[in-house]
Amino acid sequence: MISTPKVSIILPFFNADETIERAIQSIANQSFTDFECIMIDNNSTDGSRLIAANYERLDNRFKLINEVKQGVMFASNKGWEVSKGKYIARMDADDWAHPQKLSLQNDFLDHNPEFGAVATQVKHISHSENTGGMARFVEWSNSISTYSDIIKNQFIELPIVNPTVMWRRETAMQNGMYLYGDFPEDYEMWLRWLSNGVKIHKLNEVLLNWHDSDSRLSRTNSIYSDNAFYRIKTKYLALWLSKHNPFHPNVAVWGASRISRRRAKLLELQGVNICCYIDTKKNRQINQKVYYYEEIPSPDEIFVLTYIKQKEAREEIRTYLPTKGFIEGKNFILVS
Repeated sequence: MISTPKVSIILPFFNADETIERAIQSIANQSFTDFECIMIDNNSTDGSRLIAANYERLDNRFKLINEVKQGVMFASNKGWEVSKGKYIARMDADDWAHPQKLSLQNDFLDHNPEFGAVATQVKHISHSENTGGMARFVEWSNSISTYSDIIKNQFIELPIVNPTVMWRRETAMQNGMYLYGDFPEDYEMWLRWLSNGVKIHKLNEVLLNWHDSDSRLSRTNSIYSDNAFYRIKTKYLALWLSKHNPFHPNVAVWGASRISRRRAKLLELQGVNICCYIDTKKNRQINQKVYYYEEIPSPDEIFVLTYIKQKEAREEIRTYLPTKGFIEGKNFILVS
């Protein structure tokens, strides 16, 4: 192992013998060479450990360690604990990093000290006909790059793809790493960092091939379910509102359908009061005040949250509200 690498790459794996060599080789082929790659075996029972051990034997930049607690969160944090680099990067065992990835991210952090982390765009590689939803997510995520856009979209879905990110050591030391709980550990960490004021940028380049399959953890583990996402999203949304909503704890919710109301109701458990709803359907009858969207009160009276899942409808609202004097991030924010 080199003693003081500039970048530490954290690569957890579990039974990944079909993909891990591709992932490791993409790190070995990086144009940026001042790195260590910490490969964390999370109780594999296939041949993936032998593959990782072979790279450790051939290249002293690669180090193989173990984590007995099962879970990518535990394995990733174990890699963080033994890392030495000024910058920390994540990598998944089924993905492929483009040769310039580390170089471009390293250069960005070197020249932009006000940013705590930098992500990249991804190419979605599907292995199943059941991954259309993820392809749509990638298209949306790739359209968001600036810190301002990440802030505005953080409560729609996660605009940052976890294995693309590189961050500063001091950023993790000050804000903490992945936490264990009934929530997606990556989304929680990025929301926590953003809530703490960490500035995150995304390079406007595809620098990771993101392989998608039916067995991916985000499809099989309950901590990545829609309900888990909504619970953790709501926690940080309530915190954001306490800092930015001039009418806190009162909010108006755009979307009076049963599904929108059910999702928005989670806010009440966080001390937020839904004072009224806004809807595109006239005379919708529920137990709370509903404004037809053309009769919406002024931004001097309400702060608006949009609980609309459909992308096209969200964007129509995003365009419509400014015509009524609302400013995104000041008088309204989009939620999904």
